[in-house]
Amino acid sequence: MNNNILIRNAAAIMTGLPGSKARSSARDIRIESGVITEMGNGLPPLPDEEQLDASNCVIYPGWVNTHHHLFQSLLKGVPAGINLTLSPWLQAVPFSYRRGFDEKRLRIAVRIGLVELLRSGCTTVADHHYLFQPGQDFDAAAILFEEAHALGMRFMLLRGGATVTRKLEADEKLLQATETLDQMLSSVQATAKYFHQTTPMAMSKVAMAPTSVHVSLPKQELKEVARAARSMGLRLHSHMSESVAYIEHCREKFGCLPIEYLARNEWLGPDVWLAHLVHLSPEEIRMLGESRTGIAHCPQSNARLADGIAPAPALAKMGSPVTMGVDGAASNEAADMISELHFAWMLHRAQAGALSRARPEGLGEEGGDATTVEQIIHWASQSGAQMLGFEGVGHLSAGMAADLAVYALDDPRYFGLHDPAIGPIASGGRPHLKWVLCAGKVILEDDLPTGLDLERLGIQARAEVQALLVLQN
Repeated sequence: MNNNILIRNAAAIMTGLPGSKARSSARDIRIESGVITEMGNGLPPLPDEEQLDASNCVIYPGWVNTHHHLFQSLLKGVPAGINLTLSPWLQAVPFSYRRGFDEKRLRIAVRIGLVELLRSGCTTVADHHYLFQPGQDFDAAAILFEEAHALGMRFMLLRGGATVTRKLEADEKLLQATETLDQMLSSVQATAKYFHQTTPMAMSKVAMAPTSVHVSLPKQELKEVARAARSMGLRLHSHMSESVAYIEHCREKFGCLPIEYLARNEWLGPDVWLAHLVHLSPEEIRMLGESRTGIAHCPQSNARLADGIAPAPALAKMGSPVTMGVDGAASNEAADMISELHFAWMLHRAQAGALSRARPEGLGEEGGDATTVEQIIHWASQSGAQMLGFEGVGHLSAGMAADLAVYALDDPRYFGLHDPAIGPIASGGRPHLKWVLCAGKVILEDDLPTGLDLERLGIQARAEVQALLVLQN
């Protein structure tokens, strides 16, 4: 396809910007060499342009997924963990199966997860990969970047790992060797040197991301890791406050709450975002907001594991950047961005309504505006791209990267919409994707990623699941 593209006649365009700029009055988008150069109505085609007819379609910015575990794409619906909370689920599923991920199996799992995300309109993925051990005979980081590159997606490695063994992994069947601090830092530095791009509209980045920083590193290493990351120009990421067990651990071990522990050890700031953040005190919310520390909000995984509901709207009001993450498919079998955003839009309204009180004790019915479609889109696009440090990416306007999804609302679930612009979020389901573009290139057409055999991928997935079951037995 031509490098110059004119998308015409869209029913609506959502920009990903906040507030009054969330909706564009334009219906056409002109793209030259991967960049949006013009948005308007009735734009005349130029002689060298490929034209895409978006009649009866809505255009959204490509989604930015700020927290995932792609290796878990072969661990969906594991019976041993389907009805467990976080701690026993970790033991029964990811810790129990992780030894089975060799180079081939990891590559297939990563491909499945990326394709699932792409088919929901996602163009940027930040994957929190933590299967790094001394003596590993393959480069897991390279596999992740290679698979994303093959699909034409932007990718950020959240380089996880640990230098200590946590209590949950102490069982002989679950135990795996950990890295030393020097091994972890030197590996991150080497990976960043090769893959971390700092240019505008970069396609690949790296972040320092010890898996769960309160248990993955001893206290004396926290500041050293944070300072090392910042000296390399890398951002910081980790799981935090996902369940009440985080509070219990930090109270017992450090005599404080989790966010207080991070604050004491240089792990808060505008270059830090944390996955989950479900259980927070009012003081912790204030600390996160004042430091501009971000959240990767993963509501479906949090519901699936009975973690609870993260106070994302409250964090946003306090100044914390709110972004959206799908988390791993082993704790979120609906591991795509559309289902995540539909759920997030409804969840906080339900929570606000549940907290309402009848008059005169309360204010009566409340919560219908707890989250708006426009706000959810902003969290999952511009806010996410800014948090990850992808400059020039994340919303639709002239001068920005042409990362976008064209949704055809041709399923009966979208018929009758008075406002087609909200269809992909409000109506749920997975809208038919006519095109997904990343950096101005069409990487998906009519629901199919370019150059990918979905039937073959399905056959490979089933074979690898069977192989994992054999290994477990």
